[in-house]
This record gives sequence, C-alpha cells and structure tokens, in this order.
Amino acid sequence: MSHVRSMVRIRTTDEQVARRFRPELQGLRALAVALVVVYHVWFNRVSGGVDVFFLISGFLITGQLFRAAARGPIPFRPMWGRQIARLFPAALTVLLATVVAGLLLLPEARWLQTVREVVASAFFLENWRLAADAVDYSAQHNTASVVQHFWSLSIQVQFYVVWPLLVALVAMVAGRARERLRGHLTLTLLGVFVASLVFSVLLTITNQPLAYFHSLTRVWEFALGGLLALGIDAIVLAPRLRVVLGWVGIIGLLSCGMVLQVGSVFPGYAALWPTLCASLVILAGATGSPHGADRFLSTRAMRYLGDISYALYLWHWPVLLFVLVVGEQETVGFEGGTLIIAGSLLLAVLTHHLVEEPVRRAPFGLRGQYRVGAVSLVVVLVAAAVWQFAAVARANPLAAIGDPDHPGAIALLDGFSYSGSPDAEALPPMITINEDWAHLEHWECAPLAGFPAMDRCVQPVDSPTRRIVLVGDSHIQQYAAAMIPAAEDRGWQLVTIMRGACPFSTASEVDPDDQECVDWNEAAVQEIIDLQPDAVFALASRDVRAGLTEQTPPGFVEQWRRLDELGIPVLAVRDNPRFDYSPPDCLQQHGRGAQECGVARDEVYAPVPPYALIPDMPANVRFLDFSDLLCNDRFCPAEVGNVLVYMDFNHVTATYMASMAPVVGQRIDAEMGW
Repeated sequence: MSHVRSMVRIRTTDEQVARRFRPELQGLRALAVALVVVYHVWFNRVSGGVDVFFLISGFLITGQLFRAAARGPIPFRPMWGRQIARLFPAALTVLLATVVAGLLLLPEARWLQTVREVVASAFFLENWRLAADAVDYSAQHNTASVVQHFWSLSIQVQFYVVWPLLVALVAMVAGRARERLRGHLTLTLLGVFVASLVFSVLLTITNQPLAYFHSLTRVWEFALGGLLALGIDAIVLAPRLRVVLGWVGIIGLLSCGMVLQVGSVFPGYAALWPTLCASLVILAGATGSPHGADRFLSTRAMRYLGDISYALYLWHWPVLLFVLVVGEQETVGFEGGTLIIAGSLLLAVLTHHLVEEPVRRAPFGLRGQYRVGAVSLVVVLVAAAVWQFAAVARANPLAAIGDPDHPGAIALLDGFSYSGSPDAEALPPMITINEDWAHLEHWECAPLAGFPAMDRCVQPVDSPTRRIVLVGDSHIQQYAAAMIPAAEDRGWQLVTIMRGACPFSTASEVDPDDQECVDWNEAAVQEIIDLQPDAVFALASRDVRAGLTEQTPPGFVEQWRRLDELGIPVLAVRDNPRFDYSPPDCLQQHGRGAQECGVARDEVYAPVPPYALIPDMPANVRFLDFSDLLCNDRFCPAEVGNVLVYMDFNHVTATYMASMAPVVGQRIDAEMGW
C-alpha cells in the first residue's frame, strides 16, 4: 500500500546487476486499491486486493534487502526511518480526523471501543485487537469499526520490522557472496512460505475470523513476493506468453471478489487466487506490446492512482462507515457509493500532496524522520485520550438497580406502579453499554480440560446450599447477571462453563463445521458429571427473530437426555429476541421510547414455544420462559423501566438482567421445589 518506487534488478551478466523502474507495479497497486474500494463501497464485499498489496510489498522489500545485504550490513535505522516518514504521517492524519469525526458522529455506545481501536491502530496492532475481539470481517459494514481497515496496514508494518531482521540473519549465515546469499535466502523464504501457508489453511478451517487477522497466516504472501523478487530474473518467457499472462492475472484479480466470499473464506489456500494472479502480472512485466496488460497499467492515470493508493485506502473506509452511521443505512447504493468514492479520492489527493509529498521531500535526516513519526503518534494518542476522558466523564454511574427510578423488568409485571420518576435517565449509560456484562473477576477460574482458552469459573461460596452450572454460549453468560443476585440471596453456588457461539448441544448449532464446539461440549458434559450439580442452566431455544424462526435443536434435547440418564436436572431457558439492527444505537438516533427500536411480540415469539411441541421430552427438564420480562402482551421494547434492555443486536444488558433477578430466583424455586 505504501508508494515505494517499484525497482527490481535485471540480470545483465553473471556479475553485474542493474535496476530499472517498473511502472506496471504502480498500476498493479492502483488496480488493487481500486478493487478494495469498489468492492467495499458498491458491493459490500471484500475483493482480495489487500493480498496483492502484501505480495507487492514482499517483492519490493525483499529485493531491496537482498541488494543491501549483498553490499554489507543492512542499515536498519535509516531503512526504518524512511518507512516511518512514509507511513506514519498519512496514517495518523486519518486517525486524527477519525477521532474528531467519531466524537461528533458516532453513537456514544461505540466510543470506548473505537478509542481502543484507534490506539491499537496508531501502534499498528489493530489486527491483533480485532483478533482478540473475534471480529467477523464479513459482518455488516454499518456495525463495523471505523478503523477496522488498519488491520492490513498493521500486518504490513509488522512485516517491515521483522523482515529485515530475517534477511540479516540469513546474511550472517550465508555471507555476502551474492549467489550464495540468494540461494540461502530463497530456501529460507520457501520454508517460511510453506510453514505460513499450512498454518493459514489449518487456522482458516478451525477459526476463520482469527485467521483473517492473524499476522502469521499472511506471512506466506510476503514470502511469495520475496521468492518472486529473487527468482524473476532467471525466468525467461516468450513475449506472447507474457502478454497472455498479464491479462490472465488482471482478469483473475477483477473476478476474485465476485467468485469467492473473501471475507469469510480467506486467507487459507483461497488467498492463492489473488496472489498468484498478481504474480502473473509481475512475471509478464514490460512486454513492449501495444496489447500487453502493462500498457494499461503503465498509463499516467494508473500510475497516479498508484501514487495515491495508500492515502485512498486509508480514507475510503472511515468515509464509508461515517456515511452509513449518519444515514442509518446498511448499504449506500450506486449513487451514494459514487459520491463516497469521489470524496475519498479528493481526500487522498489532498493527503498525498499536503502530507505525504512534503514529508517525503523535506530534508529531515534520520533523526527528523523518527521525530516526524513520534510527533504524529503523540498527537493521535493525545486526541484519543481526550476522547476517552470525555467518554468516561459521560459514563459516571447514575444509580443502582433496585432504586425506584430504575425498576427495569419489574415494570412489566402486572400491578406495577412507579414510585420513582418514570422519566429518570436510562441505565446503563450509552458509553458503557457494549461492556455491560456480569463481572466474574473475583471468581475462581481455571481452563477447561483440553481447552486452555475456555474457563470454568466457580463462584466463591462457603458451604453452598445448591450448586448450579450455567453452560453454553453468550446467551447463557448474560443470565449470570440475573442468577448472581438470586444465588447470593439463597446461598447457591454458580459455576459457569462458557464458549462463544457454542450453545449446549451435541452439535455445533451456529457453524456446522465447528468441530471444536462439539468437542468443547463433550468436555463440558464431563465437567458437569464431575461436579454433580443440583441443576444445569442452559438454553431451551435459539434464533428468536422476526419471522418466527425460534427453534429447539435436536442436539439440545439429546444433551438433556444424557443428563437425565445421570440424574442431573436441567433448567432450560427460552432465548431472547435478536434484531437486524442495534436497539441502543436506534434509541440514541431516534430518542427514548422510539417504537421502531423494538419489535412486535407476535413477530418473534409464537404463542407456543418450540420445545413444547417436542414429544418424549426428558423428565429432568424444567422450562423457564422469561419472555414476559422482555415483552408485554403486544410489544418487545428496547427500554423498560428506565433500563436499556439490549447491549447490541442480540444480547441483553447485565443491568436489565439484574433487574430480572427477583423473578428469576422465584421461578427457579418454584420449578425445582426448593
């Protein structure tokens, strides 16, 4: 993505190597950024263009490092200084503008997460931030992060740090003899290519969202570019074949994003498509033919687009996201997309000529280059700190649940009347709503056997009267906020065994190919057998959406039957509604009480729950239906009793769950006869 001049060595004799400028590489970079922008804006898809950037970077930097290592020690500090001066000013300018625009335009519920991602992006660690948050890159754009696109730049900067060290290590072993160094470096990059590609394929199969952002799943793309740089001079192709290869590569790049669901299947072996297509274009090189692809790629317009490609990549995503947020849209359409692309191009041109070029031409020297990076980084971090301070100031707790002003779910019960103010400010504050989960920090947590990333957490209780295991996905995790107060009042001990997107079943209900979920559930059953609890608390249904899609999967019932054979009771709770939008964002945009932020009850809940229609239900199951605490007879609102019901499009806030605690405890007592 950075606009490094495209230079490679062309062999003239066995001893002498000369450089020449390859304008078609600027055109290839231009094509890649055009694909990224067009697919994002117009088609709401991912193109594979970023993988082309990685390949080009590997091609260019490996060639430069090889030449440097052959001359003597690699000059790390000047090289990194040039990269800082090239990459930091434009990137941090966009981040600074994003902070200002985010403060003005983003819903408060997205402030704290955006601040965290801005800081991660400023340190070029956004890919790891997204990986930790288990972000799905193919998710709807209007709920995505405004700096999510910094994931690829983060990987590229990490590559710029590590790759010179790798080449220097190889040079220490191989010496400075050019061909010996070339051979050792080729073997090293081949090993890196194979190891990274195998890891990429395996992780994409088992955990694609993590694989998408993981740095090591993309290293092979840089290595492929490096192998191409080391071997391209030895490849001699007929002129006509080069013309054909160039156009085959371009057609392949243009079609990749349409044929493949890049956001949900990359990287893995699927990423070979765009990288090999780009390799064909590079192999074709300058054909000298009027019909060659390089003639198109070397035009003045394409070369200029290549020059501004870095800035265009940086700007297009936040411009798109802010338009979607302000317009409350999921897509922008052709006309709106055209305006977004035009605006992004204008910002890219201004950034290129007013930021990038002045910094590149300025006689800073080595110290000056590092100072430019440090100053621009500090400016962004200060802006992010100010934003976070404003967010925290707005997030001061207003009141505790249980006070008359915030009855929450109790307000839906028959005979309820307000003793406080019905117009009190809503809880939780919008600033912190996305983090409004039950806190288990003081519980005793240990990894589940065989699953080091999954914890079993035990509530510290001396001589508990009952032990209840909460097992399943995040929809059971949210119930911990209701169960904790009920348990404390009764002397129960709670144990949580949780895995996101993996409800308690004998099958993987969210992703049929997620074998790890199936294995995890089997491990969870073994833990339950060892614990011998008084009851297991799990989902009774899932996928409650408009259109009456609620279901009780056979895997749920099969799991309950296994526990019945062991004499372990099950408390099965009906799931809460899911939405195609974020109710808290909707309330912030339309105001409290807005009807469009809720849903009619009969659109999501059938009169008879699906589990009631299943014959031969195991005798150990007791069903809990709290839909009357989420909806009245006709409507499921987004706010009840001055408490916000939902933290996002499908999870109930811990604050609202806590307001349900008295009823939850009473109904469990009644069902279990305790």
